[in-house]
Amino acid sequence: MKKTLLATAIAGALGVSAAAQAATVYDQDGTRLDLYGRIALGVSGGGEKAADGEPKTQGSEFRDVYSRFGLRGSQQLSSDLTAFGNFEVRPKLDEVNSEGQQVRNSYLGLRSNQFGTVQAGNFDSFYLDTVAAPFDVYIDKGLEFTGGGHQARGDSIGYISPNLEGFQVYLMAKHYTGNTDSRTLGEGEGSGELAGSPGSNSSVWNAAGGATYEIDNLRLAVGFTEDRSRGSSADIDADLGDIRNAGKTIYGGSAVYEFVPGFSGRLGYEHHSQNNAKIGAGMSYAINEWSFNLDYYNIRARGEHKDALNEADADTTRHSWAAGAYYAVSSNFDVFTEVQQADQQSITVFDSDTPDELRATRDTTYWLVGARYFF
Repeated sequence: MKKTLLATAIAGALGVSAAAQAATVYDQDGTRLDLYGRIALGVSGGGEKAADGEPKTQGSEFRDVYSRFGLRGSQQLSSDLTAFGNFEVRPKLDEVNSEGQQVRNSYLGLRSNQFGTVQAGNFDSFYLDTVAAPFDVYIDKGLEFTGGGHQARGDSIGYISPNLEGFQVYLMAKHYTGNTDSRTLGEGEGSGELAGSPGSNSSVWNAAGGATYEIDNLRLAVGFTEDRSRGSSADIDADLGDIRNAGKTIYGGSAVYEFVPGFSGRLGYEHHSQNNAKIGAGMSYAINEWSFNLDYYNIRARGEHKDALNEADADTTRHSWAAGAYYAVSSNFDVFTEVQQADQQSITVFDSDTPDELRATRDTTYWLVGARYFF
């Protein structure tokens, strides 16, 4: 099967060993079962500074880097229809974060070449699959566009259309039940409801999706994701200066172009509300056993929120960048290093009691080095 432009770009960006690895356990009479996974360990440091009196967070730390183990099965029901299922677990292999495991990418569905794919369960947001995927090339930190965990992963259903001469549509919805939800704002602040959220006994559906089009060396994508929340993010995000604006629909678009084999560039735009937006630009380059990523984001939030440093409405511009280098020792083993600076801020405040402009750098450069084995 011919690889799509995006699959080629991401495989090149993450190194040869990051291409899909799987061991076929069973394959007979139209039924197939594959075993796949990776063991990834590394050392990281830097990142967000701890507040005064809080535990230190920037020291170097030995850690698991998103190891995973999964089973992927399919059964051919007819010449056009295939049933499939996927089960994936993320163990935690380091001592500090050794408690608990995370179940992800566990779902089942039906795939038809003529009518498309329907699936249900736990899977990434289709907004990631359409708009943000070209920028999702880092092992850890580096993606500033809305990611796969946003209003997704669990209690979700989705539909993917057939590929029609390079054009494909993605639609999904995640359900939040109102059962057993008794959280309140607190005494004197409401009557059993969360700000920005439905009543405590109501359910919520959040939709997401988009469309992609590929022609020759160009891939274009547009998409959206609703952001209605049942949690307290509608209250907390504003105080932290987070520009997600719970309750507002997010829109975005991206473009990827492969200039020469192994070298691709990408542009992306994400619109959160009338005043908030993200612009991203990046590139990936692969040559022999080496692969490299470099991305830059300009993130603007104008008014309509309170900055964490003061209670005045503020205009903020945040500049974020990330870079990574990967070396494939073999087809199943690679080593890597990544760096990211995510919070260099220029804040303009409109308050007579504060300076006209307040500048603050809240993070130090985050770094990660490690190795991965794929099976």
